[in-house]
Amino acid sequence: MVTTIYMVRHAESPFIFGEEKTRGLSPRGREAAIKVTEVLKDKKIDRVISSPYTRAIETVREVAENRQLQIKTYENLRERPIKGLDYHAEEKELLSAIEQSFKDENYCLVGGESTGAAQERSIPVIKEILNNYRGESIVIGTHGNIMTIIMNYFQKQFNFQFFQQTTKPDIYEMVFAEEKLLTVNRLWGNSHHEEKQ
Repeated sequence: MVTTIYMVRHAESPFIFGEEKTRGLSPRGREAAIKVTEVLKDKKIDRVISSPYTRAIETVREVAENRQLQIKTYENLRERPIKGLDYHAEEKELLSAIEQSFKDENYCLVGGESTGAAQERSIPVIKEILNNYRGESIVIGTHGNIMTIIMNYFQKQFNFQFFQQTTKPDIYEMVFAEEKLLTVNRLWGNSHHEEKQ
């Protein structure tokens, strides 16, 4: 019996300093969220789960509403902050830090969260979902960093290079037998590729 998780990375959301949890989708992001719903319209979906952040919820809201499903949020599926709120860094420094965090799972900038720490909080949630909803298909509204960190726990090829080529939004179909990841299939965009261990 397989369990399917659809990882849905949120659509475009304008960065607003200090509003990491509450910033929503841009007009372009809202249009893309409609397309996410289209991509998943023929899929059997039993549950919709999300990060508690507004942009992740808004990206999967219509998927849930079309099936009369409630969105269940988990605080431990929130995005991974590579730096603390008081630490100001340019984009180049942030990307370099994210890259380093996949080479050294204990690495982060001042006040940030390492890959190892992010896995310690997020993987128990994923395992709970896999064990409690065995045989079901579950959509998870998520973020680029934490999505890659979760996928990396199951297969190491999901690393910084993978993170860099993901898009906003993005959709990955992950098929599990119990807690073993069998296949990953990208559903978003023109490139439909399957990656197997």
